[in-house]
Amino acid sequence: QVQLIESGGRSVQAGDSLKLSCAVSGGALRDYHMAWFRQAPGKERECVATSGREVGITSYLDSVEGRFTISRDNAKNTVYLQMNYLTPEDTAVYICAADRMYSGPSVAPYDYWGQGTQVTVSS
Repeated sequence: QVQLIESGGRSVQAGDSLKLSCAVSGGALRDYHMAWFRQAPGKERECVATSGREVGITSYLDSVEGRFTISRDNAKNTVYLQMNYLTPEDTAVYICAADRMYSGPSVAPYDYWGQGTQVTVSS
């Protein structure tokens, strides 16, 4: 059973940077497409970044393009989300997801989810 555990979320000021981690256990990271989603209170869960199993295949939500970077370390079985120039609009619970077959931005196809880590950005 694949388990995902996020860490790194905290309260920061606008303009700050933050790096989130998602540790994968119960499976090899190289076998999974990975994604970071976020969900703010009262809003739908949205995909901010994806990382395909193939090295270098990534995609981003338009509003984070150029500010966020998703990366993976297969040796450490860990996926990262580097977030720069954070704004209050980035405040949300950030959730890691994994799937063997699907690599897109939709919520439903992902089989495995973490519990999330809270990111709060104040102005």
